[in-house]
Order: sequence, then structure tokens, then C-alpha cells
Amino acid sequence: MAVSLKSPQTAIAVVAFGIIGLISVGAYAAAGPRQGMAVLIGGLAGISLYHASFGFTAAWRRIVTEKRGGGLRAQFVLILLTSAVSYPLIAWGDTLGWPAGGFVFPFGIAAAIGAFMFGAGMQLGGGCGSGTLFTAGGGSTRMMITLAAFILGSVFATAHLHLWGQLPKLQPVSLIREFGPQGAFLLTALVLGFIALLTVWLERRSHGDIAPARKTESVLQGPWSPMFGAVMLAVVGIATFIVVGRPWGITSAFALWGAKAFHFVGIPVETWPYWTWQKGALENSVLRDTTSVMNFGIIFGAMAAAALAGKYAPLWKLTRRDVLTAIAGGLLMGYGARLAYGCNIGAYLGGLVSGSLHGWLWLLFGFLGSMVGVRLRLKLGMG
Repeated sequence: MAVSLKSPQTAIAVVAFGIIGLISVGAYAAAGPRQGMAVLIGGLAGISLYHASFGFTAAWRRIVTEKRGGGLRAQFVLILLTSAVSYPLIAWGDTLGWPAGGFVFPFGIAAAIGAFMFGAGMQLGGGCGSGTLFTAGGGSTRMMITLAAFILGSVFATAHLHLWGQLPKLQPVSLIREFGPQGAFLLTALVLGFIALLTVWLERRSHGDIAPARKTESVLQGPWSPMFGAVMLAVVGIATFIVVGRPWGITSAFALWGAKAFHFVGIPVETWPYWTWQKGALENSVLRDTTSVMNFGIIFGAMAAAALAGKYAPLWKLTRRDVLTAIAGGLLMGYGARLAYGCNIGAYLGGLVSGSLHGWLWLLFGFLGSMVGVRLRLKLGMG
């Protein structure tokens, strides 16, 4: 759908790009050039997510309900492309002049419960962490409700994290440290390749063929093919490693936004153990928080992409089921993400591109939760 230069959609796109620019300038002033660049990387992520409709939620649902695995295979391409750069950076970045660290965390009972909660919640809410941001930015009013509940669930979880942290857990394991970047990449590629072949076998067994992928029609206006989306999101992930020095993350910002709101209305979140060691983040401008400014970039990047596609048109009519499932899904995702070190981006993608064992375990328990969420969707008549 071509968009006229004089159309309201073009004006919306210009406003969205302008807001990204203003946020980038503000972030630069607050924390320096890397912070300003992080906003622009987030904007590219928002455009890529929207034009490719690249969500983890629908891909996980389709493999269960339709036996179609194209979305999963695109995710694996994203992981491998990012890992091809992130593993050497993590191992040798100091020597190369581009120091970078990974997300390598312990995984235990709390994280397993959290990943399961998140998996179920994303099916009810209709999107994961990145999916919630880009669909909300693209004009989905239902996902705005999901996002609000996501933020609320995240800050609620911070009140209890010190208690959850007392449960048994495995020690963190870095495949890069154990096998070196080459060995870790080979192992990751072998496992993901095996799972991809299983999805191909399942799809052919169920349908007789592989579903043809959507083609890229326009780089500027979309839609994009899943594989082109995977490549562009790998650019986002690699740029994040180079500029920020760590993997791409999303949900820690939601807890911060919620805590700031609680603090503003007089709820003493600063006395909660989680925030006593995050006191600086609570007191500083949100523009100093890298995850926050990247999220702002995602929201307005998706808004610009939706307008460029001629599809920015918020729908305000929602059913009671729409509202209740959005709230339930958001609360589950918010609480679960804090227990499990993040969402599909920060924990699953961030863990795997860091060579961390916890990323694989998050995938296992998150997918199990997603299967339960899919069944709940069917029972509720959500399709």
C-alpha cells in the first residue's frame, strides 16, 4: 500500500521519527553518545519487528497448533547470526578494543517458574516483551493494556525477588568459557540445526510440504520476509553488543518504569531489597537507563513503520475478553520475566547469544508454559 507524501499516515511517520530524534538527543545529553545511539538502534528494532511481524509468540503457537515451523527457524537464524559476532566479542572483545559481556545467570526453581509463567502469559497477552512493544507502538490498543499490566507485574515481582532468590538453583554455566567461542558456536549451531530439522520433518509429515515464506515487498513500507526480518534484528543485536557492550534486553525497564510510578505516588519502593541495590536507577532520569531508551525507540520505530505501511489506525473497541486476557497475560509476563532474568529477548535470545546454559533452560520452560497458554487461548475462544 503506497502512502502519499501528503497523507495523515506520512505525518504520523514524520512525528514518530521526530520523537525518536528528540529522545536520542536527550539520551545523548543525559549519558553520552552511546546512549543516543542506543535509541536509534531501538528505532531500527521497532521498524524491523513491525515490518517482519517478528514475534516469538505466534511462532511458538503455530508450531503447536498448525505444525508450521517457519517462525522458529527464522528465530534460529537470528540467534546464529548474532552469535557469530557476539561469541568472539565476549571472548576477545577486550583485546579487539570492543569489550562486551554476556548475560550468564544461574537457573533454578524460581527461574523455571518464571519462564513458565511468561510462556503462558505471552499467549494470553498476545505478544512477548518485544511483541508487546512493537504492536503497542503500531497502534494496538489491546497491547497498550497488556503493556500496562506487564509493567505492573514487573514491579510487583521486585517486591518478592529476595524471597524467590533463596530457592535452589544451578550455578551459571558459560559455554564460551567452557568450550571457547568456536566450540560454543558449533554446539549452538548443532542443537538449533537439529531442532530446525525436527520442525521441517513435522511440517512435511503434517502437510506434505513446507509453507512458502512471505516475501519482502518493500524495504521502506513492508511487509518483510521472516528471514529478512531475522537478518535486520541480528544487525540490531550485534549493534547492541558493539555500542552498549551487552545483549539486547527489554523487561528490566518495565520494572523501573513501574517503580518510578509507585515512588511518585508515595509507595516506598526504595525500601524493597531489589531497589536498595538499584537505587541509582530509581533516582536517575529514565534517559540514563539504556534498556528504557531502546524500548522508547522500539515503540516509536514501530509507530513509524505502521504509518509508512499505511496501517496506523488504533482500534478502540475492545471486548471484555480482550481486556481481561490482556491484563492476565501482562501480569503473568511481568512477574515471570523478573523471576527468569527477562523475556524472549533478554533471557532466551540474550542467554543463547551469550553462550549461557540458562538461555536453553529458559527456552524449555518458556515453551512448556507457552503450550499451556495456547490451550487456554483455545478454551477461551481466542483462536
